[in-house]
Amino acid sequence: MDIQAFMRGYQAAWQQRDEHLLCRLFAPDAVYHNTPFAEQRGHAAIAEYWQRVKLQEDIHLDFTVLASTERGGVAHWHVTYQVASEELFRIWAASSGTHLLPRQSGDPLPRLTLDGVLTADFNEAGLCQTCRLWWHSQVSPPAL
Repeated sequence: MDIQAFMRGYQAAWQQRDEHLLCRLFAPDAVYHNTPFAEQRGHAAIAEYWQRVKLQEDIHLDFTVLASTERGGVAHWHVTYQVASEELFRIWAASSGTHLLPRQSGDPLPRLTLDGVLTADFNEAGLCQTCRLWWHSQVSPPAL
């Protein structure tokens, strides 16, 4: 696998909200660093972390490969999605350090934009052994 194929698979897994598609990209003992300070090791931990995408709707992910080598690469990615649950909103607010936005009961949940960079290192079998993400999130402006 190369970084282009990995990113196509990553895009499909996120947009389809499918942890099994995601895990197929990784070696069984892979490490997924969803932030510089957190990591998931192995398929079970990666799949458990990926459950949060099931709380997202109307997901659109685009990417650009910035660098490609025989055993890895770097990609810039950009995703937007509709927050589909109060649980995900609380997770996002806590993890991004933004604190909860002022909302009244019954207010719609926000659409979020995440922009980031990903590095992937592949093993000899072509599966991702180590994936590192750096990203920033913000509330998307309302559609006009």
